[in-house]
Amino acid sequence: MPTLNLPVAGGRLAPYTTQPPKNFPAADQPFNRVAYAAAHVVPDPLADRDPWIDSAIDWDTTMDFRRHVWSLGLGVAEAMDTAQRGMGMDWPTSLELIQRTLEAARDYPGALVGSGAGTDHLRPAASVTIDDVIRAYEEQCSAIEKLGGRIVLMASRALVKAAQSPDDYTKVYDRILSQVKQPVIIHWLGEMFDPALEGYWGHKNHMEAMKVAVDVIAANPSKVDGVKISLLDKGKEISMRRRLPQGVRMYTGDDFNYAELIAGDNHGYSDALLGIFDAIAPAASAALGAFARGDVETYNEILAPTVPLSRHIFKAPTRFYKTGVVFMAYLNGLQNHFIMVGGQESARSALHLAELFRLADAAGLLADPDRAAARMRIVMAMRGVVA
Repeated sequence: MPTLNLPVAGGRLAPYTTQPPKNFPAADQPFNRVAYAAAHVVPDPLADRDPWIDSAIDWDTTMDFRRHVWSLGLGVAEAMDTAQRGMGMDWPTSLELIQRTLEAARDYPGALVGSGAGTDHLRPAASVTIDDVIRAYEEQCSAIEKLGGRIVLMASRALVKAAQSPDDYTKVYDRILSQVKQPVIIHWLGEMFDPALEGYWGHKNHMEAMKVAVDVIAANPSKVDGVKISLLDKGKEISMRRRLPQGVRMYTGDDFNYAELIAGDNHGYSDALLGIFDAIAPAASAALGAFARGDVETYNEILAPTVPLSRHIFKAPTRFYKTGVVFMAYLNGLQNHFIMVGGQESARSALHLAELFRLADAAGLLADPDRAAARMRIVMAMRGVVA
């Protein structure tokens, strides 16, 4: 197995020898949890664009990654935070991404696709009104429904700016939910993922905000498939899960505690819509397959070592987690470069990437250790480290 020198705390280098990868068997029956991976996008590194300003997408590689996810039995949550939505990916490009994904999904009978609808084409300024926010949501929801897509109703930065009270959130969501053709997934993205969303639902206190969200869902249960909360707090997720109307799912967005939240307790469980499932898709698929067979021990054996990796990838500042997700795809040969929309490959340090490499290896997630080590040496050399 290859050995390379990697940075450790204190500015030193230490040798690290990889271990053989784990074999993650394909699921042999349908999952008993709904599971989406929030998928990243792959930019075209040869495009004549300014990467901080324009997003030039390598559509072939981006679609190949989605086929990889579907082949493992997981759904794709499209054009969301992991795809750098509103963080380099604008609405026109996101809509094209959604269209291409829906077309590609036709080759996978039963493939799950959820498509993010938001208001990111509406600049969050002081002059924006609640009616402007409603019209912006309507525009994106209509565009996705015309393509035959199912909506993930994303949180709105513009709504945070425009809202004067929790009642304004209720007005917006009631209006949009009254119009959608199919039940949606409501996404409550916490401020640790996007600081501009602090105070969503009209309260900075998450438990007070939760009351508003639950009331909105309870008033529109037939229009809500589920709610995904990304607060990285299992207690808050469980509390909300137990308060949802019957038939409304909780989709965990907790990349710190997903294994136990999906397994559930005597009062219920969470389905999954997770960014980390992009990075650990083979393990997630194998674990969910084991769980569906009633093999809880294997489920835990597979997922337990992925949790330290996920907590590292999503550590504060959490909004930079996409860097680690894309780095995993690069190490595993799912794309041939470590370039990101908006230049976000620079958002994490060499020390952070070195620890990610070690944790991924410990979880058995480096599919080809020789290739991963060779690529790691390239990235480290680019950052001044002879690995």
